[in-house]
Amino acid sequence: MTCLSKKLFAEFFGTFWLVFGGCGSAVLAAAYPELGIGFAGVALAFGLTVLTMAYAVGHISGGHFNPAVTLGLVAGGRFSSKEALPYIVAQIIGGICAAGILYIIASGKAGFDASAGFASNGYGAHSPDGYSLAAAITAELVLTAFFLLIIHGVTDKRAPAGFAPLAIGLTLTLIHLISIPVTNTSVNPARSIAVAIFQGSWALEQLWVFILVPIVGGILGGLIYRTLLQQDEK
Repeated sequence: MTCLSKKLFAEFFGTFWLVFGGCGSAVLAAAYPELGIGFAGVALAFGLTVLTMAYAVGHISGGHFNPAVTLGLVAGGRFSSKEALPYIVAQIIGGICAAGILYIIASGKAGFDASAGFASNGYGAHSPDGYSLAAAITAELVLTAFFLLIIHGVTDKRAPAGFAPLAIGLTLTLIHLISIPVTNTSVNPARSIAVAIFQGSWALEQLWVFILVPIVGGILGGLIYRTLLQQDEK
């Protein structure tokens, strides 16, 4: 097996775990009677998925698990543009496979209806708390930009070694704590695509926001770090 193939499998499994763990917590456990984990629990679940898989396979692929991260790292000069498309394809396939498994599990409960939401991202009437399109775009843009800025910072050669996955996982937790009420939190096109396919209606109609805006935000974050914060090697 080639080195690239191993990287792609790492990205597949990492994104699978992110969608299965994060969206799974939202679909299966967030509102469980009396013992539901709520928004805070879902936010923590997303952070834990990235933290655990970054430690597990980050040394193989870099632990992107997100097209916006991949393109943001390209913009920041940290990743080869030649491998970006294969990475993104692997991430999207991993996310869709996870959403499919989650759908099978969730369908085992009477009354389950994926069209009710299935942890999909949305704005307006489909925002968890009714936030507008402008609010959704602003939140996703700013949060994804800061996510990439932090990723660049904690993986910088000057940063303390070994703590990057912890910082990145906690950052994703914080991002979800901020924005679950606004958009159900994307900052990751693969995560949004995966569940929108199974929701099947309004989530697909609004999906363009959660593909385009996180990518723009990720690229912006990478460029900010590269131009304003990165120290040139002597």
